[in-house]
Amino acid sequence: MLVLLPPSEGKAVGGTGGAVALESLSLPGLTGARAAVLDELVELCAGDEEKAAEVLGLSPGLRGEVAKNAGLRTAPAMPAAELYTGVLYDALGLATLGRAARRRAEESLLVFSGLWGAVRLDDRIPSYRCSMGVRLPGAGGLAAYWRRHMDAVLPEIAGDGLVLDLRSSSYAGAWKPAGELARRTATVRVLQVTEVDGVEKRTVVSHFNKATKGRLVRALLQSTARPKDPAGLARTLRRLGFTVEEQPGVGRLDVLVREIH
Repeated sequence: MLVLLPPSEGKAVGGTGGAVALESLSLPGLTGARAAVLDELVELCAGDEEKAAEVLGLSPGLRGEVAKNAGLRTAPAMPAAELYTGVLYDALGLATLGRAARRRAEESLLVFSGLWGAVRLDDRIPSYRCSMGVRLPGAGGLAAYWRRHMDAVLPEIAGDGLVLDLRSSSYAGAWKPAGELARRTATVRVLQVTEVDGVEKRTVVSHFNKATKGRLVRALLQSTARPKDPAGLARTLRRLGFTVEEQPGVGRLDVLVREIH
């Protein structure tokens, strides 16, 4: 199983390791593309701060991110598992997984990134600010940029198992499974179910969508199940206590929640 995750806007600060070594990161087929984006981002942020903030879509309160990006080549790196924070990653709770579940996480989770393309949990990277929606002057829109490179790398990584795609829309644009792989790809939508005057209403949630997806991935990692397709995933999630409805033909599962927490 390959699980595709978005990054988090919030990232841990600090780190005690050395600077990022691009050649040491997983998915070595992306090394050249990573170097090009890193070089352009550092150059942009080391120049005109106003222009850099505009390109990166930063509010006045986030202008410090420009200087941080300018120092990416020498900034201390840390494992991606420690770098990414936020609702989904808090619910996933990587640090508290047992040994077997953590090993499965390292083998199956892939975090997409506007700067790095995609990384594994044990890849050591510095804190940065560069979303997939950014359009750099040279590389252009990053989703389209990475899509050209991902198409040559990820099908082999995916193998013959299930692909569980939990990315947000901007990150989903960086790679779209095709052909037989698309038929083995499942996406998840989280719906809150409420009842008003005897009428059931379903609402797409945002903040709690991330939390539910984090708990869902954690439950899968702690189980021994190995679903091969969206239907198998739906059966597995039901056994794990989730309320799931399949949307036939589109590979989407709706996870229904009544209590938001």
